[in-house]
Amino acid sequence: MYSAAAGWLMTTLTHDPLVVSLVQVASSLPVLIFAFPAGALADVVDKRKFLIVAETSIAVVSTLFAFLVWRNWVGPSSLLLFVFIIGAAGALTAAPWQAVVPELVPANELAPAVALNSLGVNVSRAVGSALGGVLIAALGVSAPFWANGVSNFGVIGTLLWWRSPHRPATKLPGERLVSAMRTGFGHARHNPRLRATFIRATAFFTFASAYWALLPLVARERISGGSELYGILLGVIGVSAILGALVLRRVRTRLGNDRTVAAGSIGTALAIVLFGIARTPLVALIASLMAGACWVGVLATLNLSVQMALPDWVRGRGLAIYIMVFFGSMSAGSALWGELATLWGLPTTHLVAAASMLLAALGTWHWKLQHATAPDLTPARHWPVPQSLSLHTASNGPVMVTVQYQISAASRGEFRQAMAHLSHSRRRDGAYAWGLFEDTAQPDRMLEIFFVESWTEHLRQHERVTKSDAELQEAIRQLTQGTPVVIHYISATK
Repeated sequence: MYSAAAGWLMTTLTHDPLVVSLVQVASSLPVLIFAFPAGALADVVDKRKFLIVAETSIAVVSTLFAFLVWRNWVGPSSLLLFVFIIGAAGALTAAPWQAVVPELVPANELAPAVALNSLGVNVSRAVGSALGGVLIAALGVSAPFWANGVSNFGVIGTLLWWRSPHRPATKLPGERLVSAMRTGFGHARHNPRLRATFIRATAFFTFASAYWALLPLVARERISGGSELYGILLGVIGVSAILGALVLRRVRTRLGNDRTVAAGSIGTALAIVLFGIARTPLVALIASLMAGACWVGVLATLNLSVQMALPDWVRGRGLAIYIMVFFGSMSAGSALWGELATLWGLPTTHLVAAASMLLAALGTWHWKLQHATAPDLTPARHWPVPQSLSLHTASNGPVMVTVQYQISAASRGEFRQAMAHLSHSRRRDGAYAWGLFEDTAQPDRMLEIFFVESWTEHLRQHERVTKSDAELQEAIRQLTQGTPVVIHYISATK
């Protein structure tokens, strides 16, 4: 209701397409600023307590905003300001909300849980958007904003009732925020399936944002409808998304993740074309039906790909980057399509967006998503923890670790290929530099070197190694002669 009402309220304050589209920008832009620090915090503090504080802040600010709307003290600038503030508070909760999903269900139920989460969002979209239009017509434009502020207390109550599952104990101190953020970016950089998901998400959301940003103008100017029609169109999108979520598992089983996203992109492009040529409610309703089903299919599939590509220790940070990609693409796309609509008009802008989406889907096809046969990312805990330094000196660093391997000539090529994969594993787990060297005097002897910022961070590396990475390390040991020799060095400079 809040999202629908904010977009509609702006159309009553101004008819400038760019300013109307900036509502979406003001709602999405805060994610680029706050989501990643919030994701890092979600990985190092109690997610439940963090969410309680953030949701309480949202409830207070939303209630204040409703009062200002009720008193008619809101103009275009103040509306954008409050949308930005509420969006900032929402950005703090975006990654933690998704990060708790694996804590609510067993690992083998993650895929349907992600789809159910998307279904829940779209149930609220269907009911809320339609109800928002009715409330605006019956009680005034402030009614949905009051409902938004009050409803958050239900969310807070749920969080107070829920208890997080027990985590394995660790003797290591918590990560510092800046270090956690740096490690999170490093993990994402060296996680190929995660990067592929980000690229596919950018290719979809940048162009799908066109119909979200311009829908109020389509309802008001192209079809000459009122707030009720706008709410109905959003409601149909939500209902269609619900129906799409119910058949998504069957579709994804038949097509696979990559083809599901491609099919959703094609369907969305066709829906955008229909929105562009719509002059009657019927055409817009057909477009809404197509858009909703395709939206949930792509969104849930991309969400699942991200979840399956992340180990638990970095889940909040990885999801935060994905959310930044999502909202960044939506923000940039909304501003772009709003400006183009001002210059070219709504029909041409919709056609350009649809054609661009098809080209983007084709251009990013070779970036493959994570599939059901994902590697096992649970902690292996097989790597012996070095006891050469106690924890009271654990902040010292940087640390250099060397591993000496003895390699036969026959295994040399295969060993180098395996070590290339291991380099990404080391960097994903916290190393900031890595190298492989060969002895000039003894070519059968090779030396792996990697650097970590502190001894504590190296101890965390031991806890972060996944079972999939452990299998790779075991395969490397099978290619070596004898036991690899590991030596740890800590910086001697002050």
